[in-house]
Amino acid sequence: MPATPARAHHATPADHADGAGTAAAPRPYQSYVYAYPHKTAYRRLPERPALADLWAGEPTDALSLYFHIPFCEVRCGFCNLFTRIGAPDGLTTAYLDALERQADAVRPALGERPRFAAAAFGGGTPTFLTAAELSRLCDIAERRLGADLRAVPLSVEASPATATADRLAVLAERGATRLSLGVQSFVDAEARAAVRPQRRADVEAALGRVRDAGVPVLNIDLIYGIDGQTPDSWRRSLDAALAWRPEELYLYPLYVRPLTGLGRRGAAADRAWDEQRLTLYRLGRDRLLAAGYRQVSMRMFRRADAPAVAASGGADHACQTDGMVGLGCGARSYTSALHYSFDYAVDMGEIRRIVDDYVSRPAADFARAEYGRWMDAGEARRRHLLQTLLQAEGLAVAEYRARFGTGPEEDFPAELARFAVLGWLDGEAAPERLWLSAEGLAHSDALGPALFSPRVRADMAAYELR
Repeated sequence: MPATPARAHHATPADHADGAGTAAAPRPYQSYVYAYPHKTAYRRLPERPALADLWAGEPTDALSLYFHIPFCEVRCGFCNLFTRIGAPDGLTTAYLDALERQADAVRPALGERPRFAAAAFGGGTPTFLTAAELSRLCDIAERRLGADLRAVPLSVEASPATATADRLAVLAERGATRLSLGVQSFVDAEARAAVRPQRRADVEAALGRVRDAGVPVLNIDLIYGIDGQTPDSWRRSLDAALAWRPEELYLYPLYVRPLTGLGRRGAAADRAWDEQRLTLYRLGRDRLLAAGYRQVSMRMFRRADAPAVAASGGADHACQTDGMVGLGCGARSYTSALHYSFDYAVDMGEIRRIVDDYVSRPAADFARAEYGRWMDAGEARRRHLLQTLLQAEGLAVAEYRARFGTGPEEDFPAELARFAVLGWLDGEAAPERLWLSAEGLAHSDALGPALFSPRVRADMAAYELR
Protein backbone atom coordinates (compact mmCIF):
# COMPACT_ATOMS: atom_id res chain seq x y z
CA MET A 1 0.00 0.00 0.00
CA PRO A 2 1.48 3.40 -0.93
CA ALA A 3 2.25 5.75 1.94
CA THR A 4 0.44 8.56 0.12
CA PRO A 5 -0.92 9.06 -3.38
CA ALA A 6 1.73 11.69 -3.93
CA ARG A 7 3.51 9.71 -6.63
CA ALA A 8 3.12 12.60 -8.98
CA HIS A 9 1.31 12.20 -12.22
CA HIS A 10 1.78 15.34 -14.29
CA ALA A 11 -0.83 16.34 -16.82
CA THR A 12 -0.20 15.26 -20.38
CA PRO A 13 -2.24 15.80 -23.53
CA ALA A 14 -3.96 12.51 -22.76
CA ASP A 15 -5.39 14.08 -19.60
CA HIS A 16 -7.42 16.38 -21.77
CA ALA A 17 -9.04 13.83 -24.04
CA ASP A 18 -11.54 11.12 -23.41
CA GLY A 19 -11.08 7.46 -24.28
CA ALA A 20 -12.41 7.99 -27.78
CA GLY A 21 -9.74 10.56 -28.53
CA THR A 22 -12.05 13.56 -28.57
CA ALA A 23 -10.83 16.97 -27.48
CA ALA A 24 -13.05 17.43 -24.44
CA ALA A 25 -11.97 15.95 -21.12
CA PRO A 26 -14.64 14.33 -18.92
CA ARG A 27 -16.21 16.75 -16.47
CA PRO A 28 -14.42 16.07 -13.16
CA TYR A 29 -17.47 16.56 -10.94
CA GLN A 30 -20.28 14.27 -12.08
CA SER A 31 -21.34 12.28 -9.02
CA TYR A 32 -20.06 11.27 -5.61
CA VAL A 33 -20.08 7.47 -5.65
CA TYR A 34 -20.44 6.43 -2.01
CA ALA A 35 -22.51 3.33 -2.80
CA TYR A 36 -23.26 1.31 -5.91
CA PRO A 37 -25.85 1.07 -7.25
CA HIS A 38 -27.37 4.38 -6.10
CA LYS A 39 -30.85 4.26 -4.58
CA THR A 40 -32.29 5.95 -7.66
CA ALA A 41 -31.60 2.61 -9.39
CA TYR A 42 -33.66 0.75 -6.79
CA ARG A 43 -37.22 -0.23 -7.67
CA ARG A 44 -40.25 -1.54 -5.84
CA LEU A 45 -39.97 -5.30 -5.33
CA PRO A 46 -43.37 -6.78 -6.22
CA GLU A 47 -42.42 -10.14 -4.70
CA ARG A 48 -41.52 -8.51 -1.33
CA PRO A 49 -38.96 -11.19 -0.42
CA ALA A 50 -38.77 -12.24 3.21
CA LEU A 51 -35.63 -11.12 5.04
CA ALA A 52 -35.22 -14.61 6.46
CA ASP A 53 -34.91 -15.96 2.91
CA LEU A 54 -32.53 -13.18 1.83
CA TRP A 55 -30.17 -13.75 4.75
CA ALA A 56 -30.33 -17.55 4.71
CA GLY A 57 -26.87 -18.83 3.83
CA GLU A 58 -25.28 -15.36 4.02
CA PRO A 59 -22.18 -14.96 6.20
CA THR A 60 -23.24 -13.09 9.34
CA ASP A 61 -20.05 -13.25 11.40
CA ALA A 62 -18.77 -9.77 10.43
CA LEU A 63 -21.79 -7.60 9.67
CA SER A 64 -21.89 -3.83 9.50
CA LEU A 65 -24.76 -2.20 11.40
CA TYR A 66 -26.21 1.16 10.35
CA PHE A 67 -28.97 3.23 11.95
CA HIS A 68 -30.46 6.08 9.94
CA ILE A 69 -31.88 9.08 11.83
CA PRO A 70 -33.70 11.28 9.28
CA PHE A 71 -33.84 14.55 11.22
CA CYS A 72 -31.87 17.80 11.05
CA GLU A 73 -32.32 21.17 12.73
CA VAL A 74 -31.83 22.88 9.34
CA ARG A 75 -31.25 21.66 5.81
CA CYS A 76 -28.06 22.96 4.25
CA GLY A 77 -28.32 24.44 0.78
CA PHE A 78 -26.19 21.70 -0.79
CA CYS A 79 -27.86 18.74 0.93
CA ASN A 80 -29.85 16.14 -0.99
CA LEU A 81 -29.77 13.52 1.75
CA PHE A 82 -32.90 11.81 2.98
CA THR A 83 -33.67 14.06 5.95
CA ARG A 84 -36.49 16.26 7.21
CA ILE A 85 -36.23 19.59 9.03
CA GLY A 86 -37.30 19.33 12.63
CA ALA A 87 -39.76 16.90 14.17
CA PRO A 88 -43.23 17.57 15.57
CA ASP A 89 -43.82 16.61 19.19
CA GLY A 90 -43.72 12.87 19.58
CA LEU A 91 -42.21 12.06 16.19
CA THR A 92 -38.73 11.12 17.42
CA THR A 93 -40.31 8.86 20.04
CA ALA A 94 -42.51 7.27 17.37
CA TYR A 95 -39.45 6.84 15.16
CA LEU A 96 -37.53 5.04 17.92
CA ASP A 97 -40.60 2.87 18.54
CA ALA A 98 -40.54 1.92 14.84
CA LEU A 99 -36.82 1.17 15.03
CA GLU A 100 -37.55 -1.24 17.87
CA ARG A 101 -40.23 -2.98 15.82
CA GLN A 102 -37.90 -3.18 12.84
CA ALA A 103 -35.05 -4.56 14.97
CA ASP A 104 -37.38 -7.22 16.37
CA ALA A 105 -38.30 -8.25 12.82
CA VAL A 106 -34.74 -8.18 11.48
CA ARG A 107 -32.99 -10.03 14.29
CA PRO A 108 -34.54 -13.49 13.64
CA ALA A 109 -33.72 -13.19 9.92
CA LEU A 110 -29.99 -12.99 10.69
CA GLY A 111 -29.73 -16.49 12.10
CA GLU A 112 -28.71 -17.75 15.49
CA ARG A 113 -25.54 -15.83 16.31
CA PRO A 114 -24.91 -12.83 14.05
CA ARG A 115 -21.82 -10.80 14.88
CA PHE A 116 -21.42 -7.10 14.16
CA ALA A 117 -17.93 -5.90 13.31
CA ALA A 118 -18.73 -2.20 12.88
CA ALA A 119 -21.59 0.21 13.60
CA ALA A 120 -22.58 3.71 12.53
CA PHE A 121 -25.32 6.23 13.27
CA GLY A 122 -25.97 8.50 10.30
CA GLY A 123 -28.67 10.61 8.78
CA GLY A 124 -29.76 13.28 8.84
CA THR A 125 -28.15 14.23 12.10
CA PRO A 126 -28.23 11.47 14.75
CA THR A 127 -27.41 14.03 17.45
CA PHE A 128 -30.73 15.71 16.66
CA LEU A 129 -31.95 13.13 19.18
CA THR A 130 -31.73 14.11 22.84
CA ALA A 131 -29.21 12.45 25.15
CA ALA A 132 -31.92 10.15 26.49
CA GLU A 133 -33.02 9.26 22.96
CA LEU A 134 -29.44 8.49 21.93
CA SER A 135 -29.16 6.18 24.91
CA ARG A 136 -32.36 4.44 23.80
CA LEU A 137 -30.95 4.13 20.26
CA CYS A 138 -27.90 2.35 21.67
CA ASP A 139 -30.18 0.09 23.70
CA ILE A 140 -32.00 -0.93 20.51
CA ALA A 141 -28.69 -1.88 18.90
CA GLU A 142 -27.50 -3.85 21.91
CA ARG A 143 -30.63 -5.39 23.42
CA ARG A 144 -32.71 -5.95 20.30
CA LEU A 145 -29.95 -6.87 17.84
CA GLY A 146 -27.19 -8.14 20.14
CA ALA A 147 -24.54 -5.65 18.98
CA ASP A 148 -21.76 -4.89 21.45
CA LEU A 149 -21.16 -1.22 20.68
CA ARG A 150 -18.26 -0.93 23.11
CA ALA A 151 -16.38 -3.73 21.36
CA VAL A 152 -16.54 -2.49 17.74
CA PRO A 153 -15.82 0.77 15.92
CA LEU A 154 -18.87 3.05 16.28
CA SER A 155 -19.04 6.17 14.11
CA VAL A 156 -21.59 8.94 14.72
CA GLU A 157 -22.38 12.01 12.61
CA ALA A 158 -23.10 15.34 14.30
CA SER A 159 -23.53 19.04 13.62
CA PRO A 160 -21.97 21.83 15.69
CA ALA A 161 -25.36 22.91 17.02
CA THR A 162 -26.30 19.43 18.26
CA ALA A 163 -22.88 18.35 19.57
CA THR A 164 -23.86 19.22 23.13
CA ALA A 165 -21.99 18.01 26.18
CA ASP A 166 -24.80 15.73 27.40
CA ARG A 167 -25.23 14.04 24.00
CA LEU A 168 -21.48 13.57 23.57
CA ALA A 169 -21.21 12.11 27.08
CA VAL A 170 -23.80 9.46 26.23
CA LEU A 171 -22.06 8.57 22.96
CA ALA A 172 -18.63 8.35 24.60
CA GLU A 173 -19.96 6.19 27.43
CA ARG A 174 -21.75 3.87 25.00
CA GLY A 175 -18.62 3.23 22.96
CA ALA A 176 -18.46 5.82 20.16
CA THR A 177 -14.97 5.68 18.66
CA ARG A 178 -15.47 8.31 15.93
CA LEU A 179 -17.41 11.57 15.84
CA SER A 180 -17.83 13.28 12.45
CA LEU A 181 -18.64 16.98 12.66
CA GLY A 182 -20.08 18.73 9.62
CA VAL A 183 -18.29 22.09 9.72
CA GLN A 184 -18.02 22.76 5.95
CA SER A 185 -16.34 26.17 6.43
CA PHE A 186 -14.77 28.16 9.27
CA VAL A 187 -15.53 31.36 7.34
CA ASP A 188 -18.92 32.71 8.39
CA ALA A 189 -19.69 34.31 5.02
CA GLU A 190 -19.02 31.01 3.24
CA ALA A 191 -21.25 29.11 5.66
CA ARG A 192 -24.05 31.56 4.87
CA ALA A 193 -23.42 31.19 1.13
CA ALA A 194 -23.81 27.42 1.50
CA VAL A 195 -27.08 28.00 3.40
CA ARG A 196 -25.57 26.60 6.58
CA PRO A 197 -26.33 29.14 9.31
CA GLN A 198 -23.56 28.90 11.89
CA ARG A 199 -20.85 31.04 13.42
CA ARG A 200 -17.22 30.07 13.72
CA ALA A 201 -17.31 30.70 17.45
CA ASP A 202 -20.04 28.09 17.82
CA VAL A 203 -18.10 25.63 15.66
CA GLU A 204 -14.98 26.06 17.76
CA ALA A 205 -16.99 25.56 20.94
CA ALA A 206 -18.47 22.35 19.56
CA LEU A 207 -15.02 21.05 18.63
CA GLY A 208 -13.87 21.76 22.16
CA ARG A 209 -16.77 19.74 23.56
CA VAL A 210 -15.92 16.80 21.28
CA ARG A 211 -12.32 16.81 22.49
CA ASP A 212 -13.47 17.09 26.10
CA ALA A 213 -15.74 14.07 25.64
CA GLY A 214 -12.72 11.93 24.79
CA VAL A 215 -14.06 10.27 21.61
CA PRO A 216 -10.85 8.78 20.12
CA VAL A 217 -11.36 9.94 16.53
CA LEU A 218 -12.56 13.37 15.49
CA ASN A 219 -13.43 13.88 11.84
CA ILE A 220 -14.05 17.34 10.39
CA ASP A 221 -15.94 17.78 7.11
CA LEU A 222 -14.99 20.74 4.91
CA ILE A 223 -16.41 21.83 1.53
CA TYR A 224 -14.63 23.57 -1.34
CA GLY A 225 -16.21 25.40 -4.26
CA ILE A 226 -18.55 27.59 -2.21
CA ASP A 227 -19.62 30.85 -3.82
CA GLY A 228 -17.07 33.54 -2.92
CA GLN A 229 -14.48 31.07 -1.66
CA THR A 230 -10.88 31.83 -2.61
CA PRO A 231 -7.63 29.92 -2.21
CA ASP A 232 -6.82 32.20 0.73
CA SER A 233 -10.15 31.63 2.50
CA TRP A 234 -9.87 27.88 1.81
CA ARG A 235 -6.43 27.88 3.46
CA ARG A 236 -7.92 29.64 6.47
CA SER A 237 -10.54 26.91 6.88
CA LEU A 238 -7.93 24.18 6.43
CA ASP A 239 -5.62 25.76 8.99
CA ALA A 240 -8.49 26.30 11.44
CA ALA A 241 -9.36 22.62 11.15
CA LEU A 242 -5.74 21.49 11.48
CA ALA A 243 -5.40 23.51 14.68
CA TRP A 244 -7.60 20.85 16.31
CA ARG A 245 -5.38 18.04 15.02
CA PRO A 246 -8.36 15.96 13.91
CA GLU A 247 -7.60 12.30 13.32
CA GLU A 248 -9.53 12.52 10.05
CA LEU A 249 -10.51 15.22 7.58
CA TYR A 250 -12.94 14.93 4.68
CA LEU A 251 -12.70 17.46 1.84
CA TYR A 252 -15.90 17.52 -0.21
CA PRO A 253 -16.46 19.35 -3.49
CA LEU A 254 -19.64 21.40 -3.50
CA TYR A 255 -22.42 20.07 -5.71
CA VAL A 256 -25.58 21.93 -6.72
CA ARG A 257 -28.32 19.32 -6.98
CA PRO A 258 -32.02 19.43 -7.91
CA LEU A 259 -34.57 20.07 -5.14
CA THR A 260 -31.93 21.49 -2.77
CA GLY A 261 -31.66 25.05 -1.49
CA LEU A 262 -28.84 25.95 -3.83
CA GLY A 263 -30.46 24.03 -6.67
CA ARG A 264 -33.58 26.18 -6.42
CA ARG A 265 -31.42 29.24 -6.95
CA GLY A 266 -30.62 27.99 -10.41
CA ALA A 267 -26.85 27.68 -10.05
CA ALA A 268 -25.22 25.44 -12.64
CA ALA A 269 -21.84 23.81 -13.01
CA ASP A 270 -19.51 25.11 -15.69
CA ARG A 271 -15.91 24.58 -16.72
CA ALA A 272 -14.67 27.57 -14.73
CA TRP A 273 -16.23 26.19 -11.55
CA ASP A 274 -14.75 22.78 -12.33
CA GLU A 275 -11.29 24.33 -12.53
CA GLN A 276 -11.86 26.30 -9.34
CA ARG A 277 -12.81 23.14 -7.45
CA LEU A 278 -9.87 21.19 -8.88
CA THR A 279 -7.52 24.00 -7.84
CA LEU A 280 -8.94 24.07 -4.31
CA TYR A 281 -8.87 20.27 -4.08
CA ARG A 282 -5.18 20.14 -4.98
CA LEU A 283 -4.41 22.96 -2.56
CA GLY A 284 -6.23 21.12 0.24
CA ARG A 285 -4.68 17.76 -0.60
CA ASP A 286 -1.16 19.18 -0.62
CA ARG A 287 -1.75 21.12 2.60
CA LEU A 288 -2.92 18.00 4.43
CA LEU A 289 -0.15 15.80 3.07
CA ALA A 290 2.39 18.38 4.23
CA ALA A 291 0.72 18.40 7.67
CA GLY A 292 1.28 14.66 8.14
CA TYR A 293 -1.98 13.25 6.82
CA ARG A 294 -2.28 10.25 4.53
CA GLN A 295 -4.76 10.32 1.68
CA VAL A 296 -7.23 7.42 1.88
CA SER A 297 -9.50 8.48 -1.00
CA MET A 298 -10.29 11.62 -2.96
CA ARG A 299 -12.21 12.94 0.05
CA MET A 300 -10.72 11.25 3.08
CA PHE A 301 -7.45 12.08 4.83
CA ARG A 302 -6.22 10.38 8.01
CA ARG A 303 -3.53 11.68 10.34
CA ALA A 304 -0.52 9.38 10.06
CA ASP A 305 -0.34 8.82 13.83
CA ALA A 306 -4.09 8.44 14.35
CA PRO A 307 -5.19 5.48 16.49
CA ALA A 308 -6.03 2.27 14.67
CA VAL A 309 -9.69 2.66 15.61
CA ALA A 310 -9.85 5.34 12.91
CA ALA A 311 -9.68 2.61 10.31
CA SER A 312 -13.14 2.30 8.85
CA GLY A 313 -14.85 -0.83 10.08
CA GLY A 314 -11.90 -2.29 11.94
CA ALA A 315 -9.25 -4.69 10.77
CA ASP A 316 -11.55 -7.70 10.41
CA HIS A 317 -14.30 -6.07 8.40
CA ALA A 318 -14.34 -5.76 4.62
CA CYS A 319 -17.16 -3.84 2.96
CA GLN A 320 -16.70 -5.85 -0.24
CA THR A 321 -17.47 -9.26 1.19
CA ASP A 322 -19.43 -8.64 4.39
CA GLY A 323 -23.10 -7.75 4.62
CA MET A 324 -24.69 -4.61 6.00
CA VAL A 325 -27.83 -4.40 8.10
CA GLY A 326 -29.53 -1.01 7.94
CA LEU A 327 -32.37 0.14 10.16
CA GLY A 328 -34.43 3.28 9.67
CA CYS A 329 -36.38 4.59 6.72
CA GLY A 330 -33.32 5.83 4.82
CA ALA A 331 -30.97 2.94 5.59
CA ARG A 332 -29.69 0.42 3.05
CA SER A 333 -29.06 -3.25 3.70
CA TYR A 334 -26.76 -5.41 1.59
CA THR A 335 -26.88 -9.13 0.96
CA SER A 336 -24.93 -10.79 -1.83
CA ALA A 337 -28.08 -11.10 -3.92
CA LEU A 338 -30.07 -7.97 -3.05
CA HIS A 339 -29.46 -4.40 -1.94
CA TYR A 340 -32.64 -3.12 -0.31
CA SER A 341 -34.09 -0.15 1.54
CA PHE A 342 -37.32 1.86 1.69
CA ASP A 343 -38.63 4.43 -0.76
CA TYR A 344 -36.31 7.34 -1.56
CA ALA A 345 -36.96 11.05 -2.05
CA VAL A 346 -35.27 14.46 -1.86
CA ASP A 347 -38.35 16.71 -1.82
CA MET A 348 -39.33 17.71 1.72
CA GLY A 349 -42.98 16.79 1.33
CA GLU A 350 -42.15 13.34 0.00
CA ILE A 351 -39.63 12.75 2.77
CA ARG A 352 -42.22 13.62 5.40
CA ARG A 353 -44.64 11.18 3.78
CA ILE A 354 -42.07 8.37 3.85
CA VAL A 355 -41.11 9.06 7.48
CA ASP A 356 -44.78 9.12 8.51
CA ASP A 357 -45.33 5.84 6.69
CA TYR A 358 -42.32 4.28 8.41
CA VAL A 359 -43.41 5.17 11.94
CA SER A 360 -46.94 3.81 11.32
CA ARG A 361 -45.83 0.33 10.22
CA PRO A 362 -46.54 -2.79 12.27
CA ALA A 363 -43.65 -5.14 13.03
CA ALA A 364 -44.69 -7.64 10.35
CA ASP A 365 -44.09 -5.04 7.63
CA PHE A 366 -40.39 -4.93 8.51
CA ALA A 367 -39.86 -8.64 7.86
CA ARG A 368 -39.84 -8.15 4.08
CA ALA A 369 -37.88 -6.03 1.60
CA GLU A 370 -39.93 -3.56 -0.44
CA TYR A 371 -37.47 -1.52 -2.54
CA GLY A 372 -34.13 -2.64 -3.83
CA ARG A 373 -31.99 -3.99 -6.63
CA TRP A 374 -31.01 -7.56 -7.35
CA MET A 375 -27.25 -7.93 -7.85
CA ASP A 376 -25.95 -10.24 -10.55
CA ALA A 377 -22.31 -11.30 -10.94
CA GLY A 378 -21.54 -8.44 -13.31
CA GLU A 379 -22.84 -5.80 -10.92
CA ALA A 380 -20.95 -7.42 -8.03
CA ARG A 381 -17.75 -7.10 -10.05
CA ARG A 382 -18.47 -3.44 -10.80
CA ARG A 383 -19.19 -2.71 -7.16
CA HIS A 384 -15.95 -4.32 -6.05
CA LEU A 385 -13.94 -2.45 -8.67
CA LEU A 386 -15.57 0.86 -7.79
CA GLN A 387 -15.17 0.60 -4.06
CA THR A 388 -11.54 -0.51 -4.21
CA LEU A 389 -10.19 1.50 -7.14
CA LEU A 390 -11.50 4.74 -5.62
CA GLN A 391 -9.35 4.11 -2.54
CA ALA A 392 -5.74 5.25 -2.50
CA GLU A 393 -4.54 1.73 -1.64
CA GLY A 394 -6.15 0.48 -4.85
CA LEU A 395 -7.36 -2.94 -5.91
CA ALA A 396 -5.51 -6.15 -5.05
CA VAL A 397 -5.70 -8.19 -8.25
CA ALA A 398 -5.22 -11.52 -6.45
CA GLU A 399 -8.15 -10.83 -4.13
CA TYR A 400 -10.32 -9.91 -7.09
CA ARG A 401 -9.36 -13.12 -8.92
CA ALA A 402 -9.96 -15.23 -5.83
CA ARG A 403 -13.45 -13.82 -5.49
CA PHE A 404 -14.57 -13.75 -9.12
CA GLY A 405 -12.30 -16.18 -10.97
CA THR A 406 -11.26 -13.50 -13.46
CA GLY A 407 -9.10 -10.38 -13.40
CA PRO A 408 -10.27 -6.77 -13.61
CA GLU A 409 -8.39 -6.28 -16.88
CA GLU A 410 -10.45 -9.15 -18.37
CA ASP A 411 -13.78 -7.89 -17.03
CA PHE A 412 -13.32 -4.18 -17.72
CA PRO A 413 -10.82 -3.85 -20.58
CA ALA A 414 -12.40 -0.81 -22.25
CA GLU A 415 -12.88 1.15 -19.03
CA LEU A 416 -9.36 0.51 -17.74
CA ALA A 417 -7.84 1.31 -21.14
CA ARG A 418 -9.71 4.60 -21.15
CA PHE A 419 -8.52 5.46 -17.65
CA ALA A 420 -4.95 4.69 -18.72
CA VAL A 421 -5.25 7.05 -21.72
CA LEU A 422 -6.55 9.77 -19.42
CA GLY A 423 -3.57 9.30 -17.10
CA TRP A 424 -5.79 8.22 -14.23
CA LEU A 425 -3.97 4.94 -13.58
CA ASP A 426 -0.56 4.80 -11.93
CA GLY A 427 1.74 3.29 -14.53
CA GLU A 428 4.33 2.53 -11.85
CA ALA A 429 1.98 0.28 -9.87
CA ALA A 430 3.02 -3.32 -9.44
CA PRO A 431 1.15 -5.92 -11.53
CA GLU A 432 -0.52 -7.35 -8.45
CA ARG A 433 -2.25 -4.06 -7.60
CA LEU A 434 -4.26 -1.52 -9.57
CA TRP A 435 -3.84 2.06 -8.33
CA LEU A 436 -5.08 5.44 -9.38
CA SER A 437 -2.56 8.18 -10.06
CA ALA A 438 -2.79 11.40 -8.10
CA GLU A 439 -4.86 12.89 -10.93
CA GLY A 440 -6.97 9.75 -11.08
CA LEU A 441 -7.91 10.28 -7.44
CA ALA A 442 -8.63 13.94 -8.20
CA HIS A 443 -11.07 12.80 -10.90
CA SER A 444 -12.80 10.15 -8.77
CA ASP A 445 -16.18 11.78 -9.33
CA ALA A 446 -15.80 11.24 -13.08
CA LEU A 447 -14.15 7.83 -12.88
CA GLY A 448 -16.78 6.35 -10.57
CA PRO A 449 -19.80 7.14 -12.78
CA ALA A 450 -17.88 5.88 -15.82
CA LEU A 451 -17.98 2.41 -14.24
CA PHE A 452 -21.77 2.31 -13.84
CA SER A 453 -23.35 -0.40 -15.94
CA PRO A 454 -25.58 0.74 -18.83
CA ARG A 455 -28.62 -0.76 -17.09
CA VAL A 456 -27.96 1.04 -13.81
CA ARG A 457 -27.28 4.28 -15.67
CA ALA A 458 -30.57 3.96 -17.56
CA ASP A 459 -32.57 3.20 -14.42
CA MET A 460 -31.03 6.15 -12.59
CA ALA A 461 -31.87 8.42 -15.53
CA ALA A 462 -35.44 7.12 -15.61
CA TYR A 463 -35.99 7.70 -11.91
CA GLU A 464 -38.36 10.57 -11.23
CA LEU A 465 -36.70 12.56 -8.48
CA ARG A 466 -39.16 13.48 -5.80
